[in-house]
Amino acid sequence: MIIMKKAISRRTILRGLGATVALPLLDAMIPALTAVAQTPAKAVRRLGVVYHPNGVIYEKWLPKGVGANFELSPTLAGLQPFKDKVTVVTGLFMDLAEALGDGGGDHSRACGAYLSGVHVKKSDTVVQGGISMDQIAARAFEKDTQLSSLQLQMDDNSIVGSCDVGYSCAYSSTISWLTPTLPLMTENNPRVVFERLFGATDSTDPKVRAARLRQDRSILDSVTDRVKQLQRRLGAADNTRVNDYLTSLRDVERRIQKTEEQRDKEVPDLTRPAGIPESFDEHAHLLYDLQLLAYQADITRVITFMYGREQSPRPYPQIGVPEPHHPVTHHQNDPVKMEKCVKIQQYHLKLFTDYLEKLNNTPDGEGSLLDNMILLYGGGISNSDRHSHGPLPTLVVGGGGGALKGGRHLVYPEHTPLTNLQLTLLNLMGVPTDKIGDSTGQFKELSEIGV
Repeated sequence: MIIMKKAISRRTILRGLGATVALPLLDAMIPALTAVAQTPAKAVRRLGVVYHPNGVIYEKWLPKGVGANFELSPTLAGLQPFKDKVTVVTGLFMDLAEALGDGGGDHSRACGAYLSGVHVKKSDTVVQGGISMDQIAARAFEKDTQLSSLQLQMDDNSIVGSCDVGYSCAYSSTISWLTPTLPLMTENNPRVVFERLFGATDSTDPKVRAARLRQDRSILDSVTDRVKQLQRRLGAADNTRVNDYLTSLRDVERRIQKTEEQRDKEVPDLTRPAGIPESFDEHAHLLYDLQLLAYQADITRVITFMYGREQSPRPYPQIGVPEPHHPVTHHQNDPVKMEKCVKIQQYHLKLFTDYLEKLNNTPDGEGSLLDNMILLYGGGISNSDRHSHGPLPTLVVGGGGGALKGGRHLVYPEHTPLTNLQLTLLNLMGVPTDKIGDSTGQFKELSEIGV
């Protein structure tokens, strides 16, 4: 038999003026001989980390029951539609985030140690931590993707100066460390993220972008002809995937443009870049949607996202919490303040659940993006009033490409290192790793296949 069909490269990029648009996974990207057998295109595994600052009200977080027979807690109740893909892990600690003679600074140590399991150096001028687990994964996948990783958060991205009792702001502003002395700056401006993902080199020129905005043009307009050429080679299912993906991409771009247009009509706020919406909801949804597009097009396979830096003073009047977040978490067992803390935690999880729904509805290989992802959700502080570093609020969500078993509440002995979980997740992703920080071993219970 002579096979004439030629597969499209997984790295196919549509280039236009100021645009580089990567494509989602298509059946046409599988090798020709495999295509004869009508085998779906094979998906890849991806890692996401979502960080919640300032601790939780732990008794409202903790589920009832153990194993598969568990009930989601009041804080986690919104995750019910995805319970079969959720694993709550209890008993994990970050003992090396404790003072160990360094005094105050628990917020900085919480962030600094979260993905590395090391005791960070107390200094407001010299930073020293450890390589974070997301960057271990990024190094393994960087040869296959446009970006090795992406670091996002909702607060401003300054890491200059001292933020917490003699600790550099770098510690509380990021959870990603490329090396023990190089924390990676986070980005909170959707426009900057969008251009990083989909803009060509020349699109960083303000004149090019301004001209496109004045004409109310999308970056997709410059690749229209290339899209049409590509779609002539695709089957019906692939054409649907491409159309849905480009529609989502255009929608995100338009939402960013509308934010910028609205800000042009108002008195400028010099503390907030033009691409950042006033609404926390819209800002979070944009950053989550950009993550989805980055995963879908395989631009990167590793993303960290922070709802805010540790000690974030952000108020949440939209949910009935007009007071700054961090002071409210020092509740001293005041039931009114504690309930406000729970509201914030439930709110963050609602936004996360919206993201999960989109991931679950986005086809990827034989399943969905959620099926092929591992998402770690949690924070480096447990009881916010006492600044304790365990037991930590920790969730794992997703299917891990068939490697991850969900729908359970796993309970481990207290002071089990959080890094044991992270070590397990890396190995389930196909990134062989022997140790992270203070890790002592892996969790075979997390896996469908064993580790």
